[in-house]
Amino acid sequence: MDSIKKRVLQQGMKLMGDPRVMKLMQDERVMKALMGMMSVPGKMQSFTSEQIERLAKSMNLATEEEVRDLRRTIRRLEDELARLEKEKQR
Repeated sequence: MDSIKKRVLQQGMKLMGDPRVMKLMQDERVMKALMGMMSVPGKMQSFTSEQIERLAKSMNLATEEEVRDLRRTIRRLEDELARLEKEKQR
């Protein structure tokens, strides 16, 4: 896998040295298109997360974030309870 990555990087560097590619990269439309393509994975990730959350809510299931928050709350309450029990024993 590492050799494929190296090869792609080398080919990309060769392309960047080509005057035609350099001229193309100066075109604002091309740069906007490239930036749009680079943002697709992030947009897909957030779209997928939103859809999963919607599905979980429609099925009355807890999301991973809600479970994490609940665990955090329980841990805080347990700590508080332990602190109060210590004070009571004094």
